[in-house]
Parts: sequence; structure tokens; C-alpha cells
Amino acid sequence: FLGHRKRVVFWEPLLTLRSSCNCLDASRPWLCYWILHSLELLEEPIPESVASDVCRFLSHCQSPSGGFGGGPGQHPHLAPTYAAVNALCVIGTEEAYGVIHREKLLEYLYSLKQPDGSFIMHIGGEVDVRSAYCAASVASLTNIITPTLFERTAEWIARCQNWEGGIGGVPGMEAHGGYTFCGLAALVILKKEHVLNLKSLLHWVTGRQMRFEGGFQGRCNKLVDGCYSFWQAGLLPLLHRALHAKGDPALSMTHWMFDQQALQEYILLCCQCPAGGLLDKPGKSRDFYHTCYCLSGLSIAQHFGSGDLLHEVVLGVPENRLQPTHPVYNISPDKVVQAVMHFLTKPVPSATEETATD
Repeated sequence: FLGHRKRVVFWEPLLTLRSSCNCLDASRPWLCYWILHSLELLEEPIPESVASDVCRFLSHCQSPSGGFGGGPGQHPHLAPTYAAVNALCVIGTEEAYGVIHREKLLEYLYSLKQPDGSFIMHIGGEVDVRSAYCAASVASLTNIITPTLFERTAEWIARCQNWEGGIGGVPGMEAHGGYTFCGLAALVILKKEHVLNLKSLLHWVTGRQMRFEGGFQGRCNKLVDGCYSFWQAGLLPLLHRALHAKGDPALSMTHWMFDQQALQEYILLCCQCPAGGLLDKPGKSRDFYHTCYCLSGLSIAQHFGSGDLLHEVVLGVPENRLQPTHPVYNISPDKVVQAVMHFLTKPVPSATEETATD
């Protein structure tokens, strides 16, 4: 069974981290997101004082030029920007939404946009498909998408799909679970999933679930890893809906296209640390990253559809049930709706590529 009480004890370092976390100094918004999202999956309330402290901390991570850095005073970067916006949306208060400087964020995104439609992760940084997803995610949640912001982005992502069917970091690279999720999720946001060969992608991702372990590997001929419980299994709801929109008659209306029970068995039996938290595989140490994505994958495996099509498969005791997570943004579906509705009341900023580079 899933030991909720031990999980909650694991989250107390949200306010005070051990010295062993020094290596994550440039990932502090990620720590906020991983912990807050795990708490919402476990349906554990976030105290108002803690939420307010997180808002103040993330405001110090925000750059005057737009976007968020890995910590106060650090240069902005798309990865912690994604994590910070997600964390603030999980909190979902006026204070949290007010932290985000939307006009500067849009200018920052334009400053990272490349002529071929791709994005660099930071000024002077690398291009890969993560950046397209991070940009699309924060822009769609905060209502700052303009007609030109994602020109040619879908076509660039399509070039990252390789002969295996999955998506690599850049065109011509090996297919990888994390990059594949980022590519497809970005296209879902942009409503351009059709640019991919969806059947080839489906064949690739379903082949990544390990027959013996039940969990997912990230790439062909690699070991199982708990974090791919989300990065790979999270692709299946996105593919299911994309194929359903194309009228595929073979789709189930009660289950995703992977073995949901086997994945739950792997997470519950192999990925839990007795002291709390979750991990990559037996023999590995627990950490916040794997805890977040193991729980996210467990949630995906438990919940099919929504509304009239909702069908739940919860392995073990009823207490193992987690809250649903949004397969595109990986925060609560209710928090996605709440954030989108909040920012839709505000006009889209008028920044352009020219103003961002002036």
C-alpha cells in the first residue's frame, strides 16, 4: 500500500533542506514544484503560511528581464521558469498568480525563440525539445500566446521524431521518453498533434513498458526507471485523445493503451522507500524528483478519462488512490482550469520578437 503518512513526513524539508541538497541550488523552483505537486496528488493541504512563503521565494527567483532562475539572483532559464509557474498554479491564489510578470515573461520567451521555430533553454544556451514544451506550457497557462510566438515550432518538433517513432532532443537524435513527452505535450498545447506519425509513436512508447518489471524504460535497451512512470505513461492519454479525435475505432473507452495494473505494481512494490518518498528502482536512494514523477505516473495509471468516461483502476487498498493529474501540465486538472480562467481575464501582452531584442 502507499504509505501516505510517511510521504507527508518526507515533504517537511520544503522549508528547510539538508546540506546534501546543495547540488540542487540551481533547481530550487523545481523543488517547490516537485513537493507541492506531490502534496496535491496525496490530497494533503498546503498551509497558507507555507504557500505564501513559497510565493515570496519564487518572486525572488524571477528575473527583472522575465522568466525565473534556479534561485534568487540566478540567470533566467526555461526549465525553472516552467517549474515556478507550475508551482504557483498549484498554490492557485491571487498572491501566487500575481507573482508572474506576464509582459516580461513574454519578452523573455521571444528572446529565446529561434528562426527555425525552436527555443533555446536560456540566453546562450542549448536548443532541445524541452524548451518548446516549457515555453508552450507557461505561455498557455498564463495567456501570453501571440500569433507569432510559436510560428514553425510544430514543424521543428515534427523533425525531432525519428525512425523509431519516438522523439529525440533535436532532429536526428535517439528517441527518449522525456523528450517524447515534451514534444507531444507541446503539440497538444498548440493543437498540432497531427504533424506527428501518431501510430509510429504509439508503437514506440508501448514497447517501453517492461514485460517483467511493469515499469517503463526511457529508451530502447535501457533499464526501468520510476520517473518514466510519468514521462512514458503520460504519453498514452495524450495519444489516446489524439487518435480518438481522428476517429480511431479500435480505442478502448475504459483503459489507456498500457498495462495500468503492472505499472501500479512496480511503483507500489519496487519504488517506495520505507522512510518515505519514492525512487528510481530498488537499491537507489529516494529523491524529490522521483517521488513526484512516480506519484504522477501512479495517478495516470489509476485514472482513465473524466466526467461520464471516468474509469478508475486502483490497485490495493482504497487509500492508494491519488488525485488525478493533468497529462499535459502535470498539475491538478482543477488547478489548470483555475489558472487558465484567471489569466483569460487579462489581455495578451503585446510584445513581439522585435521588442524582445531591442
